[in-house]
Amino acid sequence: MTSSAGRRRSRYWHAHNNKIKMAHRCKASNQLNDFKRTCVAPEQCTTSQGHPMDTKTASLTAGPRGPQLIQDHSYIDEMAHFDRERIPERVVHAKGAGAFGYFEVTHDITRYCKASVFSEVGKRTPLAVRFSTVGGESGSADTVRDPRGFSLKFYTEQGNWDLVGNNTPIFFIRDPILFPSFIHTQKRNPATHLKDADMFWDFITLRPETTHQVSFLFSDRGIPDGYRHMNGYGSHTFKLVNDKCEPVYCKFHYKTDQQIKCLPVDKAAELSGSNPDYGIQDLYNAIADGNFPTWTFYIQVMTFEQAESCSFNPFDLTKIWPHSDYPLIPVGKLVLNRNPKNYFAEVEQLAFCPANMPPGIEASPDKMLQGRLFSYNDTHRHRLGPNYMAIPVNCPYRARVRNYQRDGPMCVDDNQAGAPNYFPNSFSGPVENAVHSCSPFQVTGDVRRYETGNEDNFSQVTVFWNKVLNEAERERLVSNIAGHLKNAQIFIQQRAVKNFSQVHPEFGRRIREALTRLEGPTAGQQLSSL
Repeated sequence: MTSSAGRRRSRYWHAHNNKIKMAHRCKASNQLNDFKRTCVAPEQCTTSQGHPMDTKTASLTAGPRGPQLIQDHSYIDEMAHFDRERIPERVVHAKGAGAFGYFEVTHDITRYCKASVFSEVGKRTPLAVRFSTVGGESGSADTVRDPRGFSLKFYTEQGNWDLVGNNTPIFFIRDPILFPSFIHTQKRNPATHLKDADMFWDFITLRPETTHQVSFLFSDRGIPDGYRHMNGYGSHTFKLVNDKCEPVYCKFHYKTDQQIKCLPVDKAAELSGSNPDYGIQDLYNAIADGNFPTWTFYIQVMTFEQAESCSFNPFDLTKIWPHSDYPLIPVGKLVLNRNPKNYFAEVEQLAFCPANMPPGIEASPDKMLQGRLFSYNDTHRHRLGPNYMAIPVNCPYRARVRNYQRDGPMCVDDNQAGAPNYFPNSFSGPVENAVHSCSPFQVTGDVRRYETGNEDNFSQVTVFWNKVLNEAERERLVSNIAGHLKNAQIFIQQRAVKNFSQVHPEFGRRIREALTRLEGPTAGQQLSSL
């Protein structure tokens, strides 16, 4: 009796303690328990063809120790799929988090843009978002110093609009032909398979147009505290067109309503080891707890006349548009209120391309944007297949897709049934509508390769150093740059000091002094030879 009663008390306290433990676990950690509560009872396990399985823990063999039989369809079905479970990870932005929500218009901008997404105040459009780091692989840490991708997919009635940007308003380069080389320097040395400071800083110092973005990257904002506490930017210059076919140039901004928060270097390093999925977990738990993150959406507008007289190239991705000259115009609110139901289906297969623009939003002469218009859809066709847009998370489900594209791997819908697959035709196939024509624009100039490396690379970085950063932020910026730059060779360090000195003599001097403290007087003498 005593022994039985003791066992009952033990079971009671075990269940009680487990209940307390479960109550203190975050939503992400408790996901499997939450799923279990939705199930009345386990369902029958089947093969991919829906055939009921009798045993899931033993393969079919000739005798208990005998060889396996090739007729074991359940095993072959399982393994053949397992061998093909992974699709190629993204070349860049491989590690990311996703969520879903809506965009609500709060201010009328129809004077600038006819796109249906902005058609009336109060209108809500469903959207998907993917946040990401840039240079790391799928298993890398969320808390590394790296730009963060901030990509939006608006499911509009005129087709999907993909606003594919970062948490920075600028980028490293201004000519897309440099993009593969730049990304290679962020990845691994092809011989050692290690990240290589020489590769990184050699490219950076040889292409001084990177100085603006590098200064942003090594500032406090280079390590956001998760994804909820950072801004987003379309970064590129776009064109907006109203219903009178009157165009203006535009930049998109989305400012966090959670306030900017950044991780100190030591805290970020600690989290890289203790919780490398910190950003994904933070976003998931906030939404699961009903603490829906929001951003306020703005545009900047520049007329064509202003662009002609602008003191800098308004289509240069290494430049910002000063808010004093081109103020932020409020447009709406982004709200994230749903986590993915399945990461692979809704985030890993989520595909963005800046070429996906509904009528009213168009490309500008921004060279980097022009390059991306091709490259994004091209990589999706390689990674996901030619019918990637039919995957539910990518499908423009609020618009009716009717075209002359047919067939290809993974065509899972009705393939447009019996509609004609050629144009023009006499059998009621889809037709054009000139009302959706792009706004006309003139192009002049000689066709040749224009080198952009010697354009203004430093003036806006000087403003960043002098007016945006306070003294404590300057000190951390210098420390962060020197802490990474010390791993590069001396001649590369010299080039870096020279470039940063062109931003401001004090900037270069302080980096040189920081490197001397880190590497000793001999290195300091070599750096002082500048």
